[in-house]
Amino acid sequence: MRYFIELSYNGKNYHGWQVQPHSISVQEKINKVICIALQEDISIVGAGRTDAGVHASQMYAHFDTPKDLDANFTYKLNTMLPNDIVIYNTIKVDEEAHARFDATSRSYEYKIWLGRNPFLLDTTWQLHYKNIHIDAMNKAAKILYEYEDFECFSKVKTDVNTFICKVTNAEWKLQENELTFFISADRFLRNMVRAIVGTLLDVGLGKITVEDFRKIIESKNRGNAGMSVPAKGLFLTNVSYNYI
Repeated sequence: MRYFIELSYNGKNYHGWQVQPHSISVQEKINKVICIALQEDISIVGAGRTDAGVHASQMYAHFDTPKDLDANFTYKLNTMLPNDIVIYNTIKVDEEAHARFDATSRSYEYKIWLGRNPFLLDTTWQLHYKNIHIDAMNKAAKILYEYEDFECFSKVKTDVNTFICKVTNAEWKLQENELTFFISADRFLRNMVRAIVGTLLDVGLGKITVEDFRKIIESKNRGNAGMSVPAKGLFLTNVSYNYI
């Protein structure tokens, strides 16, 4: 039988989602407690891979077991997990269901705090710029809808077969001191969101124009795009499926 788990985590203490040979990962921690709870060897498959320091307010993963799990299984896992990883639901699904390949869309948020806030040091990138042109950034962000090849925002050394993604939402919103970038797509490339944010900030700070942003996308060259912003401000916020 196949089960999905819905979870969230603070990525500060982890070297990303995926199991690493010499570093602690979120996947490793969850694998360990599920193996203990089921008394069998399993390996969970996540909906995606977040980089070191990136957070997730909603993530899904699946695993297989011949056992029929009861309502206490989720509670049991949480008693063994560290406080910065929480499992909310365990959902029985069709045996062909796949946490990664069946996801129809994913959404991220990138949070910037304009000023200083000691309580948000681990979950926002704190900047001291006063004159960021948000309208220009939103105008540039809408250009993302017109393209599907985002090689210019991808990590250079990556094993993907295609750089094609369909962006369905991209916008900035300012609420008091918190400036948040919202983006949704059918899939994302490694480092894509952080590179987009860095390049859009260049637009907002007047370093490049909106038309320059378009030319960067068309260049398909990572060297033309902006910096990769710090991981701590990035959250995976939603993964969607047709059957959940």
